[in-house]
Amino acid sequence: MKKTKTIAIQGDRIQSINKKTDTTLLLALEAQRRNYKIYYYETRNLTYHNGKIYALSKEIEFNENKKKFYFIKKKKLLDLSKTNFVLMRQNPPFNMDYITATFLLEKISNKTQIVNNPVAVRNMPEKLYSIDFLKLMPPTMFTRNVAEIEKFKKQYKKIVIKPTHGYGGKNILFINKNINKTKISNYLKKHDHVMVQKFIPQIKFGDKRIFIIGGNIKGAIKRVPKKGSIVSNLGQGGTAVKTILTKKELRIAKIVASSLKRNNIVFAGIDLISDYLTGDINITSPTGLKNFKDLTGKNLAIDFWNYLEKNK
Repeated sequence: MKKTKTIAIQGDRIQSINKKTDTTLLLALEAQRRNYKIYYYETRNLTYHNGKIYALSKEIEFNENKKKFYFIKKKKLLDLSKTNFVLMRQNPPFNMDYITATFLLEKISNKTQIVNNPVAVRNMPEKLYSIDFLKLMPPTMFTRNVAEIEKFKKQYKKIVIKPTHGYGGKNILFINKNINKTKISNYLKKHDHVMVQKFIPQIKFGDKRIFIIGGNIKGAIKRVPKKGSIVSNLGQGGTAVKTILTKKELRIAKIVASSLKRNNIVFAGIDLISDYLTGDINITSPTGLKNFKDLTGKNLAIDFWNYLEKNK
């Protein structure tokens, strides 16, 4: 049994955290309330040597009420296998740096719990994982072939294209009859493989981000795009509002949640538009818990840590 309770958070630059909205901060604050020491590191500070994984880490104390919400107590070369939990919380892109980190962390997954499971994260790229749920989604295709996209456009008239390994609502392209083949071709040169979907016009009313912890549906927020936009992501100008789930939305969410639990995914966020799963199954670094807390008063970071501690 480890005497000192510790967690390590693998994240982006700590200065990039937005204290008003960041889910990682909410999770860290709850861990701190439970008397965990918190160490924070970036993937560039990971080292595998002599059978151990080390991370040059900063021991952090968080205070959400101060302008500078974190205080670096000291730096330490931390043996990650000695921590109680490692949280993978860096944002995509899901690139070779991300994948390499999962291979390294996998080597200590029998000694400490890594959330989410690095093997599952590596084997379930967020949009590609949705191939298992195509019956719950609008017509969807994965390709990098312009001719196939042209055929899809001819069939459905209005479509959207997203980078297969993109995130946060970035680089989404809306296509209608006015968009020519050259523009699509240039987009593919930049983004390679893409997810192509029939456009759902109800997006103007918003989508629903559903939070899943330990295979259970814990709540949802609605994200409404700003005027003139088809992108609801909060980082792209969307607005979070309170919502409840319909019976059909709950049924869809439970199907996905059951699969996530079987694959050892503790924490995920899935998105629905007008009773359709959009195919964005967020397992790398799910967000939105702070918005949910602000809207409902319920802190799902408590549910997160209750689940981890109970199932350790």
